[in-house]
Amino acid sequence: MNQNIDLKQLIIEGIQERKGRDITVVDLDGVDGTTIDKFIICQGNSTMQVTAIADSIREYLFEKAKIKPYNYDGYRNAQWIVIDYGDILVHVFTPETRQYYNLEELWSDAKVTEITNLD
Repeated sequence: MNQNIDLKQLIIEGIQERKGRDITVVDLDGVDGTTIDKFIICQGNSTMQVTAIADSIREYLFEKAKIKPYNYDGYRNAQWIVIDYGDILVHVFTPETRQYYNLEELWSDAKVTEITNLD
């Protein structure tokens, strides 16, 4: 991948394109037992919006940087869609599912950055 591409920023912009909310970046660099650098977590208000956000991320990264995910899963019920970009895993949740799994708390020893919602 081109080193000049800011994958994290492109993912955040892709989320914001579809009004994804409560974006959190969990920096796992240096946390023992992890194989990835970051989680980017966000939510949509409905399964329909979760699907739209996940599609937007994939389309945005391909359009801007010709980057395709290694894999993705969760479209069937669309309460939690995960997109694998190698060093970064993107998690798009419905609010209830996000609260239930609470990934931010699970990785509480990592550096967590909240991204301000666009209104």
